[in-house]
Amino acid sequence: MTQSLDALRAECAALSAAMFTVTADDWTRPTGCQPWDVAGLLGHVDVILAWLPGMLGTTGPSPGAGGNRSRARDADAAPPLPEDGGGAPGKSREGVSAVGYYRADERFSVATSAKRIELGQGRAGLAGIDALPAVFERTWREVVRLCEHEPEDRVVVTRHGDSMLLSDFLATRVVEVGVHGLDLAAALDRDAWLTPAASELLVGLFGPDLVAGRDDLTFIRTATGRLPLANGELPGPNWPFLG
Repeated sequence: MTQSLDALRAECAALSAAMFTVTADDWTRPTGCQPWDVAGLLGHVDVILAWLPGMLGTTGPSPGAGGNRSRARDADAAPPLPEDGGGAPGKSREGVSAVGYYRADERFSVATSAKRIELGQGRAGLAGIDALPAVFERTWREVVRLCEHEPEDRVVVTRHGDSMLLSDFLATRVVEVGVHGLDLAAALDRDAWLTPAASELLVGLFGPDLVAGRDDLTFIRTATGRLPLANGELPGPNWPFLG
């Protein structure tokens, strides 16, 4: 679990530092992940981390808490689970792998995607733009703190019904934080801040034998559908990750 947790810690810290420098006008910039703007996309990233305390059987942070006390009380609950759940997990010896988590099934259905969009926008609205970076900082630090105390063989069950090693699920969180960090950097007209630890993990997941002379950022953007495949190139397993 060390690699995925270390990569998650590093990538969250980099994203958090960048978000604390976002100006008021920039929060409403559109992103490549429509219909999210910058605030909504960061809200989504916060949500995908905020599932973890409940998966680990703890109360966890108040991920949507902003400066308003009534909002903070509303945010004490874990993110609501989409009613349609997801597809039946495709089992391997250790359950579902990080790559297998991104297989095409009901988790990418219109209904589930709509709920995913709603949760991200709702998290941003609940926190309030001014408090959103601090909310994210609070969420990821609590998640990392909790995971640091878990054993290597800890198994969790995702909201889609997948049974996974915690280390594999954390790798999917690195995918989310890292790739959406690229989306946020693009929306803000900034250089990518993807960390070496996250880059190494993502290339390893997406298929290091498929890099084909590309630098890591180009390869990751291709594997996640941010850039087109080369002429005649066949996609790797479960490409595009995140869509």
